[in-house]
Amino acid sequence: MQRGCRDRSLAARIAASAILRYAARSDGKAGLGMLELCSFFDRKIFYLEGGSETPAVFYIADRDAGGVLINAPRHDPNLLARLEQLAPLKVLFLPSRFGAQDVDAWRAAGARLVAQPVEARSLGIELDVPLDSKLRLTRTIDFLPMAGRTAGSCALRLRNKPGVVFFGPILENDEPDAWPTLVPHDDDQSWENRLFGSLGLQDIAFEYAFTDRFQPHRSPFGPGADRAIGARLAQLLED
Repeated sequence: MQRGCRDRSLAARIAASAILRYAARSDGKAGLGMLELCSFFDRKIFYLEGGSETPAVFYIADRDAGGVLINAPRHDPNLLARLEQLAPLKVLFLPSRFGAQDVDAWRAAGARLVAQPVEARSLGIELDVPLDSKLRLTRTIDFLPMAGRTAGSCALRLRNKPGVVFFGPILENDEPDAWPTLVPHDDDQSWENRLFGSLGLQDIAFEYAFTDRFQPHRSPFGPGADRAIGARLAQLLED
């Protein structure tokens, strides 16, 4: 454990306190399981669902920004009530079109939809906050466009230390226990853009990183994410 964030590389990640916070979904409904991953002085980060066949969904309970969904979970009134207890739901951020489900229901619940315009066009939906000229949500939350996996793939960054980046589909774990890297897909919008965009990560410091591929208690996320991911990307480029 470091800087208030639970590090999955420690034995404590499977301690009873964590297990009690995570209840397995036995009836298929959204929101019956929720795992607190990180706790900082001004925000907490929770895992909600997905991560294998569907993109992982995370919730940031932020003191200034309110509640921020990373990808859309299945809509469920019980889940909404639990999220509102953590922080009033304010934003639904889609790192790519892959994370869109029940979008209208979440907007009706009060979430402003934030994404790159090209992703919204591919979904046939309107955005409340298009990420064209605006790339900052608050003083400490901004966005990092990294096209290539899709035409409008974009990461969300928590700037203040220790630093957290939600990469969506831009990076992923090629093995459940491995740090994220670039993984090619047949439907990549541009593999070359993905390689080029990854070079920009050399100048960004962050201790924790989350992607659309996430397995609770297995996937590494920090601390030391920037160094670990940098090493994996360097190895990829050398090969």
